[in-house]
Amino acid sequence: MTLEIIPVIFKKEIESGDKLADLIVSKSKLQDGDIIIVSQKVVSKQEGRTVNLSLVIPSILAAGLASEYQKSPQMVETILSETKRIVRMENGILISETKHGFVCANAGVDESNVEEGYATLLPEDPDKSAKTLQEQIQKKSGKKLAVLISDTFGRPFRMGQTNCAVGASGIEPIIDYAGTKDDFGRVLRVTAIAIADELCAAAELVMGKTLRCPVAIIRNYRFDPATSTMQKLIRPKEQDLFR
Repeated sequence: MTLEIIPVIFKKEIESGDKLADLIVSKSKLQDGDIIIVSQKVVSKQEGRTVNLSLVIPSILAAGLASEYQKSPQMVETILSETKRIVRMENGILISETKHGFVCANAGVDESNVEEGYATLLPEDPDKSAKTLQEQIQKKSGKKLAVLISDTFGRPFRMGQTNCAVGASGIEPIIDYAGTKDDFGRVLRVTAIAIADELCAAAELVMGKTLRCPVAIIRNYRFDPATSTMQKLIRPKEQDLFR
């Protein structure tokens, strides 16, 4: 069976309140077992998670950080509002832990692919967003499928960015091979594959950043339906060697 990655092109700019599930179903011939990868950006726009930066009042802390790191005070204040913990600040880059537990640049606040002077925030609850979309799409299409919400993250020891999952519904985000044997009969002890991240990264090959393709369908990947959330992919503090 050949794995397929099918782009879903949107000509319309997504706005707050748009029926995203209707758009996906109308533009796709869905099948049972499909995995729908949806860009965080369109989910955030649809949920109204967009900020007019001109209306943001910076705190003294935000103004100080903005001056030191060559950023807009309004942008820094918005980042701080989405931050649970500042991880590192250096070379004009602010790495923070979001309220969801993700460690990423600018707490996921992003000014790309949005009107000038605005920024988007991560969904309030990406797993809930994924579940809502999954339920709506399944109801409208009559197909059983999974939904992943993807965003672009940098990586500590690698150049470039890759797409990762920030929300999941209907699929196990991680496959744990511990206890199984490799090709030479050795028992695997710690091998766990972040399959949700791998699927999102694969989908980005057709989604791109400037192709007006915020959705992709991955077909013929075999998976068991699951009720797990993205919390499984967040490394616990006691297992993190770099905190």
